[in-house]
Amino acid sequence: MCFVTYIPHQQGFILTSNRDESVGRPKALPPKKYLIDSTPVFYPQDGLAGGTWIAASPKATVCLLNGAFVIHHHKPPYRMSRGKVVLDFFMYAHLADFASKYDFTGIEPFTLVVIEEGSEPVLSELRWDGAQLHLKALNAGQSYAWSSVTLYSDAVVRERERWWQDWQQQHPVFEAKDVLEFHNLGGNGDKANDLVMNRNGQLRTVSTTQIQKTPTQFLMNYRDRLSGHHFKYRIFEAEKISCL
Repeated sequence: MCFVTYIPHQQGFILTSNRDESVGRPKALPPKKYLIDSTPVFYPQDGLAGGTWIAASPKATVCLLNGAFVIHHHKPPYRMSRGKVVLDFFMYAHLADFASKYDFTGIEPFTLVVIEEGSEPVLSELRWDGAQLHLKALNAGQSYAWSSVTLYSDAVVRERERWWQDWQQQHPVFEAKDVLEFHNLGGNGDKANDLVMNRNGQLRTVSTTQIQKTPTQFLMNYRDRLSGHHFKYRIFEAEKISCL
């Protein structure tokens, strides 16, 4: 939930998320299909709170990062886990309905990247700063990168965005596996802030999840970096393609 890229591809998109977490947090469960208010939703499940940081259904794909615009003071207890917000999203018809009706009070600040399905993808960004909701429409025909403001300074966030832009200039033609390679290798050798990060073995990039949507396929690629297991799924049928 801490570094996310979006890039348009083949009349669809590729969304990729590196999750940075404490290694002491219970291990997440690999992705599978769940039903939320009769809607099939595919996601890996957080091992502590039972929510998730990334999920996809036939109507939308949602990804969460901790924090909104600036680092905030952690003031527990909170009413609910931010990962539950991702799942609650699928109980609403669309983002505008969710934004206007959902109760965000008592939830720690977060950012949601939302891609709604239609004749073309509709890309939006929702930020909850703990007091106010900020909803922004984005251009689904452009690429974007986000980093969690709770872990990375403004300077590091900007540097990561430059890595992403530089990579795109060097890869005018690419496939989903090439974006995964960027998420695996991006950085300048600073282990604390590279895309696959490690801060004294206590805070690490624990997984990478990629969702690829085109007119002919809808795939989720999930790599558990702590166990070394790698899963690939076809979301439309919720069918596991391989487990390495």
